Amino acid sequence: MSTTVVNVEEKLFQNRYKVDHGRPHIRIRKPEVCANSCQSQACTYVCPASCYKAEGNGTVTLITDGCLECGSCRVICTEHANVEWDWPRGGYGILFKFG
Repeated sequence: MSTTVVNVEEKLFQNRYKVDHGRPHIRIRKPEVCANSCQSQACTYVCPASCYKAEGNGTVTLITDGCLECGSCRVICTEHANVEWDWPRGGYGILFKFG
């Protein structure tokens, strides 16, 4: 029996994302909460598209380009409810190649 190795980054690269400039569908409500109150910063490791990045100074940076619209960030951020998330406008967002 042979094992097939799947490279997630390679699969994600196949998808395309149409950016809605100036109208992100996700935002961090209060960035200071991420820096001062959220010790786990779980959004930085649960996001499959790596849209959230923990910075050296304790802040969290969000880049919505490439978001898979899975909602993991809002589900994991239950303690502070600091993620404002909505579906992108029609015609924008992720364009899946497979599925």
